[in-house]
Amino acid sequence: MRTTNVIVNDAMNCLIKTLGVVETEIFISALLREPFDYTEWRKDQFDDMSLEELNAEAVICSRNDTSV
Repeated sequence: MRTTNVIVNDAMNCLIKTLGVVETEIFISALLREPFDYTEWRKDQFDDMSLEELNAEAVICSRNDTSV
């Protein structure tokens, strides 16, 4: 199992790669400023998406995944 430090480091690298340094800072500041329950957010994240939209997003994410 990976350590918390390794996971946090990988997550930061992912955010910076995707958002850039400035937008990563904005994202982290927003999370720290407002109460945020990740589990609740995930439950509702895809409620407004059709199955076709969800599938299209999954295809895009799988094409962008370089870990495979």
